[in-house]
Amino acid sequence: MSGTSETGNGGGDDRTDEVDEVDVAVLAYRDEGDWVVDELPDDALVSVEALVEELQRWTDEDGSDGGALALVSVAEDFALVVRVQGATTRVLLSDASAATEWTLARSATEHLGVLVEDDDETAPAGDLGIVADLGMPASELGELLDDEELFPEELLSEVADAAGFGAAFDDLVDLDD
Repeated sequence: MSGTSETGNGGGDDRTDEVDEVDVAVLAYRDEGDWVVDELPDDALVSVEALVEELQRWTDEDGSDGGALALVSVAEDFALVVRVQGATTRVLLSDASAATEWTLARSATEHLGVLVEDDDETAPAGDLGIVADLGMPASELGELLDDEELFPEELLSEVADAAGFGAAFDDLVDLDD
């Protein structure tokens, strides 16, 4: 865990410090029908565009494999899910107000075209149906996002479980039940 002050957030361009605040950074894609789960490289964690570029390496051009997912949690503050499926990119940010403090969250809101002000309340932004075809309907994901007791990495674990790679996700990130 980090100390009482956060580094790398705010208006600076020190993305290395912010990457150090990442709790979970998981890549998931299908290879011959089976889920492969691995850690995302640090250089993919600086922006949504960098995540998209990384995910494109792991998915079919036509998206017939279901695409590739990035599941990221930063400083127990927010979760980000990015899915690339063929030419389509979908993004879900658990808390759009995190964009006022974190470069990665800001890149998500910019990608989504969402304007966030300093006094905005906590609210998700993006596609609640991002993994509906993988087993988690938008309504269920919305309920999880409303659960203020749920940590971002626990939210991501629920998404991974619904999609069919929950055990591998939990093992990779050392989440205990």
